[in-house]
Amino acid sequence: MLGSYRIRTDLAVEAREHFKEENVEVRGVEVNESYDEEKDIRTTVVKITTENGAKAMGRPQGSYITIEAPNLSVPDEDYHREVSREIARHLRQLIDLETEKSILVVGLGNQAITADSLGPHVVENLHMTRHIIREYGLKGMGEEKMHRTSGIVPGVMAQTGMETSEIVEGVVSVTKPDVVIAIDALAARSTRRLNRTIQITDTGINPGSGVGNHRIGLTQDNLQVKVIGIGVPTVVDAATIVHDSMAHLLDALDEGEQKEFLEEMISPHLHSMFVTPKDVDETVKYLSFTISEGLNMAFAQV
Repeated sequence: MLGSYRIRTDLAVEAREHFKEENVEVRGVEVNESYDEEKDIRTTVVKITTENGAKAMGRPQGSYITIEAPNLSVPDEDYHREVSREIARHLRQLIDLETEKSILVVGLGNQAITADSLGPHVVENLHMTRHIIREYGLKGMGEEKMHRTSGIVPGVMAQTGMETSEIVEGVVSVTKPDVVIAIDALAARSTRRLNRTIQITDTGINPGSGVGNHRIGLTQDNLQVKVIGIGVPTVVDAATIVHDSMAHLLDALDEGEQKEFLEEMISPHLHSMFVTPKDVDETVKYLSFTISEGLNMAFAQV
């Protein structure tokens, strides 16, 4: 309906919904949905299994797990704890944690910009163990077996003058983790998913993709270790809001009229604008703690 205008989304579940709305079945894409009514948490797993599916979806082959929790922006500790458990459960499915692992958590984003500060805040709340184990051994932690966790906040290119991938590659080459977990803020297609959705994927992540600043990706191909990406949509394309606000009017127009109307209403400069909820500063704090607790739960025991 948007003609030449493409509404941006980092969520695989939304890309899949687009095809569903158009009544198009994509080969090489498997979708499984589940809903826990008691917890009010919906989980959708999108698996892209073929090159054809990857091309159609515009995403690499792999698994994309979407956890939708409507009350994520509400300060309800019990609810957030349930979401943390869901995160931990899915991480254990994606990573073999039956044996000791060295895990590097990368907090992507600019801490000076609230809507982009999710990654750095997650790293702040993590239980780091690598340095203690290196200094005192496992006895220093009172454990016989334990995962070694470390973290880094590499900043953004405007702050460092370096690609995030360059910094992370350097850290990986020295610390040699078994797996990298990259945390970043994303962009959503639907305003109802802002700050209420968590996507976990085994395909890695592209820093800055949420706002169209595509940088070199943190992927297994680039880093030579397994990379898990975790993201939360904190912004929505301004053009999306205009489109959704006019949806009822557009339904009354034919395809040609829709295209002409949208070209007039959605000026090009709107596609460089992103909108975030006014309470994003408080919400990001809740979200970062929930994700960090999920990571802490996942790595608590071997």
